[in-house]
Amino acid sequence: MFEHAQNLRVGIVGAAGYTGAELVRLAHRHPRLLITFVAARERAGKLLGEALPSTAGVPGVGDLVLETFEPERAPEVASRCDVVFTALPHAASARAGKALLDAGCQVIDLSADYRLRDAGTYAAWYGEHPHPELCADAVYGLPELHRAELEGARLIAAPGCYPTCSILALAPLLSAGLVEPSGIVIDAKSGVSGAGRSPGASTHYPETAEGIRPYKIAGTHRHTPEIEQELARAAGSEVRVVFTPHLVPMTRGLLATAYARARAGTTADACREAARAAYRDGLVTVLDGDRLPDTLHVRGSARAHVAYALDARTGLVVAIGAIDNLARGASAQAVQALNVSRGLPDALGLPEIALFP
Repeated sequence: MFEHAQNLRVGIVGAAGYTGAELVRLAHRHPRLLITFVAARERAGKLLGEALPSTAGVPGVGDLVLETFEPERAPEVASRCDVVFTALPHAASARAGKALLDAGCQVIDLSADYRLRDAGTYAAWYGEHPHPELCADAVYGLPELHRAELEGARLIAAPGCYPTCSILALAPLLSAGLVEPSGIVIDAKSGVSGAGRSPGASTHYPETAEGIRPYKIAGTHRHTPEIEQELARAAGSEVRVVFTPHLVPMTRGLLATAYARARAGTTADACREAARAAYRDGLVTVLDGDRLPDTLHVRGSARAHVAYALDARTGLVVAIGAIDNLARGASAQAVQALNVSRGLPDALGLPEIALFP
């Protein structure tokens, strides 16, 4: 366990990206966090208020200078930080995280580098892992499912946005034996901010504003093994899913609709009760009756909304989840995991009410 500290000094590597910007916003409002180090390679040397205009004029935040970070700087950064969030591309994040861990920092990684416990699975989907020996040591940062493991964890792997939404909707049903672990189909839709801040043809406004498109279908999306890993843990047996992501013309938000074969006696009420039992602690709202999730109702919030229905004609359970992909799907969940690791309330410093409208 960590020693008690009144305030935690926080570093953010990758602070000028979308998830980094969200981390800055959340860390600033957190009563126990103090931002002491921000890094961003392309904007190094600029004030944070220049790189993130939303922070301009905020004392102690907008006037921070963005620095570079290389693994050899880890001891110096560790002298200034108790915990460092790493929001870098895969492999680069692993190298940064290893150096910071060795220097004595707690590390919360927002890349995919430590989400998969098996280094061989990581290699099959992402390539060679720079530090495969750490894969089995990292704790998957989904507090509602890994609370005990997170307590005192030094290396936390913040889950991906698609897996977060899909897992939260389905895990209680598999744990309770309400649905079959085979034949699960997940249809998910995300806002374009999930692609990051660097511009590209697929996220250029004129090419996204009037259309909706699937991408990386038929088992080719890298979040597939992450979803299967966590759902298998819930089911106690192997799980294979058909996962189809879509890009939709909105900035923030993610909606996942999953279809699973109901077991005998399963009802929508039983699904809701299983989810309520699983989520007594944490930041998940189980909607009643015919109420259905809407990304607008979680925009900017650290909460997830889930709902359930039974299609009696086909025998399928429809499990639906909605999150903000940058908040609950990334940065807010990373802060929630930090809170749990330090023995603090899940929601400390986090927005639970969405921006509306």
